[in-house]
Amino acid sequence: MSVEDIHIPVMYEQLEDIQDDFDQVDVELMRVEYKLTRDLYAKREKVISQIPNFWPLVWEQAPPDIDEHIQMEDAKLIAASLKHMSVERFELPDGDPRSFAIKFEFSENEYFEDKMLEKKFWYRHGKDDFTGLVSEPVEIKWKPGKDLTKGLLTLAKELHEDDKAGKTGDTQNKIKLLKLKENATDDSNSFFNFFGFRGHYITEEESREVAKTVEEERKARQEGKEVEVKMDKDADGDVDVENDDDDDDYEYEYKYDVFPPGANVALAIAEDLWPEAIRYFQDGAELAAAESDDDGADDEGGEMDEDEDEGKPSKKRKA
Repeated sequence: MSVEDIHIPVMYEQLEDIQDDFDQVDVELMRVEYKLTRDLYAKREKVISQIPNFWPLVWEQAPPDIDEHIQMEDAKLIAASLKHMSVERFELPDGDPRSFAIKFEFSENEYFEDKMLEKKFWYRHGKDDFTGLVSEPVEIKWKPGKDLTKGLLTLAKELHEDDKAGKTGDTQNKIKLLKLKENATDDSNSFFNFFGFRGHYITEEESREVAKTVEEERKARQEGKEVEVKMDKDADGDVDVENDDDDDDYEYEYKYDVFPPGANVALAIAEDLWPEAIRYFQDGAELAAAESDDDGADDEGGEMDEDEDEGKPSKKRKA
C-alpha cells in the first residue's frame, strides 16, 4: 500500500484544537505556579535585599540569550548601579499570565536620570494569526553625551508615536532610524535598545476581538458545525494571498525594530534569569571566590597564566 492510498480521517483544525488544549493547560499551570510561588518570591526578596550587589552578580552570569546582547558599557552600568529587578505577571489573577512586566531599579549613575525603568510585554492575538508578545518603546532620560543607544531608542519611541498617529510611508523618523541601524557598531548595539522593542503593532481591542473569534470557531468545530474560512479579498473580489497589513507588521519587526530579539530576551529574563536568580548568584559567588584564590596564587608565584589576555577586559566580574 502506497502512502497515497492511506486516508487519515483527521482534520488539521482538529489537530490545532488539540494543540490549543495543551496550550490552555500550560496557561492554567502558570496560574497555579503563580499562586504557589508568590509568597516564596516575597520571602526571597527579603533575604536578597540584604545582600550587596546581588543583582549585578546575577546579571554577570546571565545565560547566552541575554549575555550576547550586553556590551562593555552596558555591563559597566549594570554592575555599578543595578539595585533591584523584578518580574510581575500584571494581568493576574484574572487575565493572561503570559503577559508580564520587567522592572529595573537603578542608583544614581553617569548615564541616565531614571531611577526606575519598566518594560511591559502583552501576550496578544493578531488578525494575521500572530500570537505572542508585543510591547511599546520606553523612553530613557539619557544624560548629555551618555546615550548608549546612540539615538536608536529615541527614534524607536518617535516612530511608534508616528504609527499610533496614523503616519505611514517613509517618514523622516524611518529614514533616520534606517541610517542609524546601517551605521550601527557594537557600541550602539547596546542592550538598552531592548527598551525600544515593539514587535507587532496589535492593540488590546484587536487582540480581544481576534481571540473571541478564534474561540467561537473552536467551539463550533467541537459541536460539529461547519466553520466558514474567511479570506481577505482585493478590490476585484479575488482572494488576496498577500495581506499588505501583515507585510507591514513583519517589515516593522525586522526592518525598523531596534531590538528584533526583544521577545526572546524578555522570555529569557522572565522564565530563566528571574526565577533562577539564586542559582546564578551562587555561580557568580563561586566564580568570584575561585578568581580570588587564583589571584592569591599569582601574587605568591609571581607568574601569570600565559593564556591570560591582558588588555582585553571581560564583561564578566564587574561587581
